[in-house]
Amino acid sequence: MFKKVLVPSDGSDLAHKAAEFAADLAKVHGAEVIGVYVIDPFPYIGIGDASAVGLQAYLSEAKQAANRSLEVLADSCKQRGVAFAGDTIERSVVYEGITETAKAEGCDLIVMGSHGRKGMEALFLGSVAQKVLTHAKVPVLIVK
Repeated sequence: MFKKVLVPSDGSDLAHKAAEFAADLAKVHGAEVIGVYVIDPFPYIGIGDASAVGLQAYLSEAKQAANRSLEVLADSCKQRGVAFAGDTIERSVVYEGITETAKAEGCDLIVMGSHGRKGMEALFLGSVAQKVLTHAKVPVLIVK
């Protein structure tokens, strides 16, 4: 039924649980898993040399976090014999990055955790999962 399953990750434990669930589901359906990690752009203000240094430090740390997160997803897929491809993209609106990737990759399902952030941060930033549910053109499976 499913051919390509998109799994967005933010590196949280819940995202890793969603990755395992997606890998199991992909194995049953003979599907491929596409992993995506969305990096928020650096809030560049363009003043002084410190901005360039801050940008490099931010991007380096963000890419390391993305690589760690996608490695967990790749390992889950490898353990189950499921094909995997992963990518890191930069978008200022995370849910748009997820829905754009689903469309660009031809994914027919998105599997993601119900939330990655906790407490006040989640309250102020809103739920990425909720926004993906609202805007996705393909089915979305939320893992709690």
